[in-house]
Amino acid sequence: MAQFEQLEQVVDGPAAAGARTGTGTAIGRMRSFRPSAGRGEDGIAVFHRVSLAVLGTQAAAVSGVLAEHLTARYLAAVDPAAAGHRMPDCWRPLFQYQRHPGVRPVQFALAGLNAQAGHDLALAVVDTCRALRCAPADLAEEFDRVGGLLLMLEERIGEDLMPGPERLEVTDPLTHLVGSWNLERACEASWSAARVLWRLRDVPLLAAEFGQRLDAGAGLVGRCLLTPCR
Repeated sequence: MAQFEQLEQVVDGPAAAGARTGTGTAIGRMRSFRPSAGRGEDGIAVFHRVSLAVLGTQAAAVSGVLAEHLTARYLAAVDPAAAGHRMPDCWRPLFQYQRHPGVRPVQFALAGLNAQAGHDLALAVVDTCRALRCAPADLAEEFDRVGGLLLMLEERIGEDLMPGPERLEVTDPLTHLVGSWNLERACEASWSAARVLWRLRDVPLLAAEFGQRLDAGAGLVGRCLLTPCR
C-alpha cells in the first residue's frame, strides 16, 4: 500500500482524479469542452476537433479505464477550468504557437498526438495501474486498443488536414516534417516509460525526475513539429 501512496504523490493530480469519477466521465467532459470559442481553428482546437471526430465512431475503444485516464490527462492540461496547475511541457507549444501564421493545422494536430503518445499515455498507464491495483503487464491488451485508437486518429489527421497532391511542390518542407515523426515508435517508447515509472513507484523523487524528463522530451518534439512551414 505504501508503494501506491508514494507513486500517487508523484503522478497524481486533477487528471487522475477526474478519470476516477466514473466510467465515461472524462469522455463526456471532452465532448462538452469547446477550446475554439473565440479563437478560431488554431492550436489545441484543431487537435480537439479531429479527436472528437474519431472518438464519436469508436465507443468501444474509449470505454476502458486507460482511455479514460488518457483523456482526463489531456483535459487537465488544456481545460481553462484547470487553471492554476502547471501545464505540461508537451502541451505548451500548442498554445505558444496557436496564432502563428506559418504553422499549419496538420502540425497542431500531430503535436497534440505527440503530447498524448509521448507523455500522457505513459502516465495514464500508471494512473490505471493504481486505480485497478494491477501491473502494466495486465494492461497490455488495453494499451494495444488505445494505441490502435491513436493510429486511427493519425490517419484521420492525414485525411482531413494534409494538403492535396496538387500542393505537394509548395509543401515539401511540411511533408518532410510530418514524415519525420512516427506514432508507433512513440507508443512503444511510452509503454517502456510506463513500466519504468511503475518500477520506480517506491522511489518517488526518481520517478518525478524521470517523468519531468519524459515531459521535456515530448515538449521538444512538439516544438519541432510546429516549425513554421510558410
